[in-house]
Amino acid sequence: MRFFRRALSGVFLLAVTVGLLALAVATLWGAVQSRLADEGRPIAARERVYSAEVATLTPETVTPVLTAFGEVRSRRTLELRAPAAGEVVELAEGFEDGGAVTAGDLLFRIDPANAEAALANVRTDHREAEAELADAERALELAREDLAAAEAQADLRARALARQQDIQARGVGSPAAVEEAELAAASANQSVVSRRQALASAQSRLDLAGTGLDRAGIALAEAERDLADTEVRAGFDGVLADVTLVAGRLVTQNEQVATLIDADALEVAFRVSTAQYARLVGTEGRLPSAPVRVVLDVLGLDVTAPGVLSRESGAVAEGQSGRLLFARLDRAAGFRVGDFVTVEVEEPTLDGVFLLPATAIDGEAELLVLGEEDRLEEYAATLLRRQGDDVILRAPDLAGREVVLARTPVLGAGIRVNPIRPGTGAGDETAEAEPEPETIPLDPERRARLIAFVESSSFMPEDVRQRMLEQLSQDEVPARIVARIEARMGS
Repeated sequence: MRFFRRALSGVFLLAVTVGLLALAVATLWGAVQSRLADEGRPIAARERVYSAEVATLTPETVTPVLTAFGEVRSRRTLELRAPAAGEVVELAEGFEDGGAVTAGDLLFRIDPANAEAALANVRTDHREAEAELADAERALELAREDLAAAEAQADLRARALARQQDIQARGVGSPAAVEEAELAAASANQSVVSRRQALASAQSRLDLAGTGLDRAGIALAEAERDLADTEVRAGFDGVLADVTLVAGRLVTQNEQVATLIDADALEVAFRVSTAQYARLVGTEGRLPSAPVRVVLDVLGLDVTAPGVLSRESGAVAEGQSGRLLFARLDRAAGFRVGDFVTVEVEEPTLDGVFLLPATAIDGEAELLVLGEEDRLEEYAATLLRRQGDDVILRAPDLAGREVVLARTPVLGAGIRVNPIRPGTGAGDETAEAEPEPETIPLDPERRARLIAFVESSSFMPEDVRQRMLEQLSQDEVPARIVARIEARMGS
């Protein structure tokens, strides 16, 4: 019985093994047949669809803003130079870098001893010239009186000669008396000629005395100017810069000792390309009085000032290109000469254009337009301006069409996309990131550290410093300002 049971178990295991082998052979044979059948049949590929953010194009009126970088200058800058050589004996109290002065204020005085001595000598010479002129005038008057007396005597001699000649003609007089009268008349005439020569000499002396007085007057005026040149006064209200002068220093004539800057007459000089200049002047060929906005970035706090285009450079400097433009600033509080600023100029408005992100076009200004079945089509638009991260395009045929806002290497003509329109979500991948807070609270230690840094900053204008301190004193401070200050602190 036991043998019979083992024999049945062996037969059962053998049958199961044979069955599994047959099943394996059948499966292998079916796979081979299926592969042979599939080789003669094409494989259907599945089209890949990409997601793309799109927007509808709507024509609008855009005012382009030309952005350039420039330097703040003053329309009135005066180099203060020493008009005379000598020792500086007096210096104004505010004669230092950044010192404010008023028109007419005494800035410094050079030792006037030599100039005063020279003026005293010239005044003495002037008085001598005046005395010489007065003496010459008196001598001329005496010469005139002497001439008048000589002429009167000559007239008497002439009448005496006429009487003697008349007496002789009547046969009463003698020839000797007539001859004596003729000699007396000739002597009187000779005396008149001598007196005339004396009068001419007196007139020449008077002319020379007048010329000498004029020379003395010129010398006196020059000496007074030399004395006045020992004092230097401010020609206009302004601020001092580049001061190199101290009391007691010896200066040479025409030596520059400081610069006087009119801080209320500021302008900004900035350079634009030739193409930008051509857009500004337009068809009229004249630079318009376009409004200008000047921005100075101070630790994240923008200091702005309005202005207007005033003029352009008359020539292009060697090695330069484009055009150098100047804009007059109004209410330029917080700006200083030499500040590097950003200049924004409003160009003429453009009608019927599209404002899109710069990522919407490629290097040839081609757009991807959404067509039928959400397939993309390429369209060549006209690029008018690049303005920051945006572009201004003209494409009148695309009004109302949808375009891709951000081109990627996988997107092109004929590609089918899954359009993502404004206001629609696209799962977790397209969810907008939570915006960073605009203002943040500060703990007392951090606030004190920021305030101390701002108060110790020497490059910051006073009005900007006060505005920044007011913001740092509030409960919540703009995060941008905090980040900029801490970046400058190196923390």
